This record gives sequence, structure tokens and C-alpha cells, in this order.
Amino acid sequence: MARINLRPWREERNERQRKRFVGNIAAAALLGVLVVLGVSYYYDVQMERQKARTGYLKSEITKLDQRIKEIRELRAKRERLLERLKAIQQLQGNRPVIVRNFDELVRVLPDGIHYESLVRTEETITIDGLAENNKDVSELIRRLDSSIWFEEPDFSRVDDAESGLKRFNMKVGMTRPDAEEAQ
Repeated sequence: MARINLRPWREERNERQRKRFVGNIAAAALLGVLVVLGVSYYYDVQMERQKARTGYLKSEITKLDQRIKEIRELRAKRERLLERLKAIQQLQGNRPVIVRNFDELVRVLPDGIHYESLVRTEETITIDGLAENNKDVSELIRRLDSSIWFEEPDFSRVDDAESGLKRFNMKVGMTRPDAEEAQ
């Protein structure tokens, strides 16, 4: 029988298989590293996109907060203007009433009485005057009480003044009758 040495062929085959195995291991390791790096890069890109979105949202929220603040300031300014407008309208609405009240003071004035001073506060008029006698003061009180433009008078005092006249003082509240009553 011939002696064939199969060892070198087996050793070469084993060496090739070992090299292939090591190459496959290296390729798998390289592929594993590339996959890990790829996934890491993908997550980094996604994180950067999310940070960009978050930054955009924060800037928009800041802009909206500024707008909300401006809207609140405008609403407060509007409320102040409405209050002013309401006050002006109330003053404009009260202007004819005041004129009518003073006109009514002249209409209810009986003969023999002279007003020395009329002082108007918010809802009352203080009257200081001179009368020839107490009967004239009583007549003034009755007329003021019967007028729809005045409330019941609050009579304070009657004193004797020089030249035989009587000095009196009273307060009377002002009212604002309905339009039908004022006619």
C-alpha cells in the first residue's frame, strides 16, 4: 500500500476553515458594530429632531404667552375705557337732569323767598335762603315735597335775620323720574 500523507491537506483545510471562521467572526463583529453605530446614529438624529421640535414649540409658546399678555393688557385697557365711557355717558345723561332740577327749584319758589346759596353734592342740594315769614318756608317745603324731581326736604333751621327776614337752611334729595312722569 502506498503511503499518502493526508495531513498537509487536512491541515490546510483546517487552516482555511479557521481563517474563514475568524473572518466570519470579524465580519459579524464588524456588522454588529455597524448596526450599533447605525442605530445610535438613528437615535441621535431622532433626538436632534425632537430637540428642534421642542425648541420650536418653546419659542411658539413664548410668542403666544406674549400675545396672551398683550390681550390681557388690552382687555384691562378696554375695561378702563368702558368705565370712562360709562362715567361720561352717566354725566351726559345727568346733565339735563341737573338743569331740570335747578329749573324746578325756580318753579317751586313761592313769592317772598330768596335763595342765598344752592350747593349741590352728588344726590342732594343744600339750600340757604331768606323768607319774609315762616308760612313761605312751609309753602316751599310743601312744593318741594310735591315735585317729582325732589325727595322729601330735610329742614334744618330758621333764624331771625336782619331787616325782619327769616334765614332758613334745608337739604333736599334729587330724584330722576321716569320719562313718562317727567313729561
